[in-house]
Amino acid sequence: MTASAARGVRISGLGHSYDKEPVLNDVALEVGPGESIALLGPSGCGKTTLLRLIAGLEKPSSGSIHVGEIPVTGPDWVPPDRRQVGMVFQDWALFPHLNVADNVGYGIAKSPTKKQEIAAALEMMELSDLSERMPATLSGGQQQRVALARALAPRPVVLLLDEPFSNLDTNLRTEVRTEVRQLLSALGITSIFVTHDQDEAFIVGDRVAVMREGHIVQTATPYDLYHNPVDRWTAEFVGTVSSVSATAQSGTAQSSIGSLAVSPKLQGPVDLILRPEQLTLEAGGDAEVLLVEYYGHDTLVFVESGDDQLRVRCGPATNYSRGDRVTVHFVDTIALAFAKE
Repeated sequence: MTASAARGVRISGLGHSYDKEPVLNDVALEVGPGESIALLGPSGCGKTTLLRLIAGLEKPSSGSIHVGEIPVTGPDWVPPDRRQVGMVFQDWALFPHLNVADNVGYGIAKSPTKKQEIAAALEMMELSDLSERMPATLSGGQQQRVALARALAPRPVVLLLDEPFSNLDTNLRTEVRTEVRQLLSALGITSIFVTHDQDEAFIVGDRVAVMREGHIVQTATPYDLYHNPVDRWTAEFVGTVSSVSATAQSGTAQSSIGSLAVSPKLQGPVDLILRPEQLTLEAGGDAEVLLVEYYGHDTLVFVESGDDQLRVRCGPATNYSRGDRVTVHFVDTIALAFAKE
């Protein structure tokens, strides 16, 4: 089975409200053909609403959406079944009275090749042996695969996924999301994922669009988003950080862990935003170990230094204990900092 030729998605000035309550405001986003974008943000920020507008399940209050070069909103509004956009819902939304094969074939138009198309979709998701089973008899992972096969069977040009792994247990979620990412890459299909999990966003997205209160605040590769967040809120939302009070002058910030290089544009009181891997520990000193979290592959050590609490990522052989006295060192070249609000 091959997907239809992928098309990009272009969103401009998009706005939407529920009962006059704004949910999306002036949203702009471009997704290239074959690209995977993760929409990352806290609950209630508008991620699912944006997906529903792209799918055509709702009409926007303002702005435009193009699938490829085709406008699907406005005066020539295109209904969902003509957009060539597939969607996988958070709860999978399988039809309980239809078996696996009939669920998968639901969106395929009647044609002499429909059975072959269903068989190809089932084979692609390794579901061929389950074609006669009912959804209630399947595991969570199997139901998720059926939902994905149903969305892909009509060969959409864009696939939308609304937190598709959230109902799976941790181990299965990790396994399935990697498989899905590999599958979509192999098919070359344009995909937009909704998630509130930073790890998941970084795995499934070629780029990540961070949403907050109905706005997209930053769109970047996972690397750029992690290392160059646009503001303090984004820095704290994406990954683990420690905030340290400091005073900046001429490219140097004085803090409880010493002098750190910062942007020369900053002057006066600032908050240093430090990642755990930018810090190391040395035995002896004025800081105190508060807590040690051992993960097997590494260790996260919580340290109190003056009025600041720091998280330091250490190796698996670290043997610090609560109450140990230590010194914290910054080991990167320049620290991320923002002027105090």
